[in-house]
Amino acid sequence: MPFIHVTWLPKACRNDKVRKEVATAILKALTAPEIAAKADIPPENIVVRFSEAVDGFPLPKGHDITNCDVMEKK
Repeated sequence: MPFIHVTWLPKACRNDKVRKEVATAILKALTAPEIAAKADIPPENIVVRFSEAVDGFPLPKGHDITNCDVMEKK
């Protein structure tokens, strides 16, 4: 399972809304048809995590296509 670990977010951005926006952008990029076809990785197997645990806080829940606005709405 592809696991994307984001470590660059400054403390001011460490909130649920910003994490979800960053994770959604990463997931959209990785699940774009031209990338997904070359990578041969099902979108449901991609997870984006953030590394706030280094500050003594527990890791927030990972983001994937089920909890981010990745799929286009019809």
